[in-house]
Amino acid sequence: MNKHKKDTPHRRRRTAAVQAGVGTDTSHQAVMPPLYLSSTFKIDGIDKRQPYEYSRTRNPSRDVLSEALTELEEGVGACITASGMAALTLILHLLEPDDLVVAPFDCYGRSFWLLRALAEKKHFKLKFVDMYDDGFAFDDAPRLVIIETPSNPVMRIADIARISKLAREANSEALVAVDNTFLSPMLQQPLKLGADIVWHSNTKFINGHSDVVGGSVVTNNAGLLEQLNLWNNSLGTIGAPFDSYLTLRGLRTLELRVHRAQENAQAIAAFLDGHDKVSRVYYPGLQTHPSYEIAQTQQEGPGAMLSFELAGDVSAPATFVEALEVFCLAQSLGGTESLINHPASMTHVSMGPEARAEAGVTDQLLRLSIGIEHVDDLIADLSQALEAV
Repeated sequence: MNKHKKDTPHRRRRTAAVQAGVGTDTSHQAVMPPLYLSSTFKIDGIDKRQPYEYSRTRNPSRDVLSEALTELEEGVGACITASGMAALTLILHLLEPDDLVVAPFDCYGRSFWLLRALAEKKHFKLKFVDMYDDGFAFDDAPRLVIIETPSNPVMRIADIARISKLAREANSEALVAVDNTFLSPMLQQPLKLGADIVWHSNTKFINGHSDVVGGSVVTNNAGLLEQLNLWNNSLGTIGAPFDSYLTLRGLRTLELRVHRAQENAQAIAAFLDGHDKVSRVYYPGLQTHPSYEIAQTQQEGPGAMLSFELAGDVSAPATFVEALEVFCLAQSLGGTESLINHPASMTHVSMGPEARAEAGVTDQLLRLSIGIEHVDDLIADLSQALEAV
């Protein structure tokens, strides 16, 4: 459906996002691609099959979003799913019971729970590792290596190119899948760094308006794409047409949103880093970050996510959050509005206390998703809340 793709395969990402599906309507010449809510499509005859027959299998609105994300991540195709967790679930269905999955010990709490639960049910073998150390190497031959970088919520940086190379040295058939939710393809393109699969919670920066739940899986391997499409159709993990339509609408401003939010985040990180009521700031844009150089190499910017630990007693986070007036306490991230999250009691509670402690998710840790409001208002809100602690 993308009329530009063959003519200009290397369009700049901002142009690709804005132009996704524009001018492709063949019915009425609509500039914007229409929304197809129909669950089923008329078939002209038994021997006259066509691309669209049933919306669980294929839908034009979902296809436009799929093509847009494929171009942004420079893959060969994408599956649109009902959520970010559905995207991970889809990837895990590529595995056999004897396959080994290697995943980061500090990954998103619900991802951690799903991986552990499915491994306990013998869907695959699992090992959580610290892949952020320069001396990291694979002890066993993995079939799937999962990378989350920056990690949620402590913002550790994994070297995608190095880990991908090590994985294939350990097993020539190893697959590397990267959760790119925190940065989006505007700031990081894992497929160009050696990954085979990249996935997103489209709920976050891709859509960017906190009004859709969705996900996506992009690959640069045609054989994998065929398997992923088969599983997406069979599992019913597909994204809805209306959600795809709204996500595509949000995608058009992705570059503008990400860069304004990142600009705000850099100023906020600097403010927090020098505050006497903050004991530590986790942000790859700070030169004090232990993986600052790696982030500079593989990312096009530090992003709009950061975390910090409050100094003081255990009551400090609750007091701080209650004093905020602009930042909203909420579970998600990546919207135009600024949000704050307490990972230990919210996004990472399902990991359990031992895994949280190992990952560095302390009770004093707070995660910020920086929006596109005026940075002076955001800093003023954080400042007055810190005074209340």
